Amino acid sequence: MTPYEDLLYSMAQADERIVVMTAENRAAIRALPHHLGNRFIDVGICEQTLLGAAAGLALRGRRPVVHALAAFLTMRGFEFIRTDIGIANLPVILVGAVPGLLSDGNGPTHQAIEDVALMRAIPQMKVIAPADENELLQAIPEALKSEGPCYIRYYDGPCKHTHLDRYNFGVAEVHGSRRADVVIATYGMLVAEALEARVLLEAAGITVTVLNMRTVVPLDEQAILQAAAQSKLLVLLEDHFEVGGLYSAVCERLVGEQVRANILPLNLKNRWFRPGLLKDVLSESGFSAQRVASTILQHLEKQHGELSIRTTAVSKHSAVTDTLG
Repeated sequence: MTPYEDLLYSMAQADERIVVMTAENRAAIRALPHHLGNRFIDVGICEQTLLGAAAGLALRGRRPVVHALAAFLTMRGFEFIRTDIGIANLPVILVGAVPGLLSDGNGPTHQAIEDVALMRAIPQMKVIAPADENELLQAIPEALKSEGPCYIRYYDGPCKHTHLDRYNFGVAEVHGSRRADVVIATYGMLVAEALEARVLLEAAGITVTVLNMRTVVPLDEQAILQAAAQSKLLVLLEDHFEVGGLYSAVCERLVGEQVRANILPLNLKNRWFRPGLLKDVLSESGFSAQRVASTILQHLEKQHGELSIRTTAVSKHSAVTDTLG
């Protein structure tokens, strides 16, 4: 079994309330039917039935962990999440597979790039975006402790950096000084790209802090307000539409606190991304480390007119493997 399957199985052994469910999306949980028996439920390709059943089980004291493709889970099943799970504030864990750019081999119908916006719209819903397998395995037990619904952007990629502190909902992991020229706030798989972009930018003389937000709801408001106050530029990086995601959440908070900030949103704005291999999608969409570093440098140069030489420095840095810009 994979580490994710091992975790669910061990938790189910310790807690008979846990039920693993899916709508014929078994990629992450193939080994569990044999081990869980009647506590593994596959309803077939009908996400609304899946969510209604999960709500019913939760009302009877069970703790459902529900798996489906993120696009279909959050869009096709939205009314059922909102009405059956959200209004009743039921402790259902929703695990969305291949969210955002991870849907690299599929067309727009399978791209969950509005899922954060939809889930943020449901009161008391937590929105969780692990940066790698390590954080995924820490997020699941925390979600199961919650008394309300949680949506998890499933990502079990390899851990490419050392995690600095204990995993907590609503507390960002801070890589770098609290005071820097640039702060990049991001989540999920793009944390790795942001950390690589930090190396490139610092080679060019720009100090950078990366905020691994971990959760969009709850949002680490203190980290965001501090970044807005102490940095020259706050970059909001996410594989999601501009509307409703991290950019919206941060702007809402800053306006609420009457705080002004220099913000650079790096997201899909109002466009679909072109399907392809993930590496190519990252580059073509502007989310690779090199493209992120180049965009930030160009933005700073446009604002301050003093960084053209630094752009050249980044392009010559040994870590750069493709053309900037």
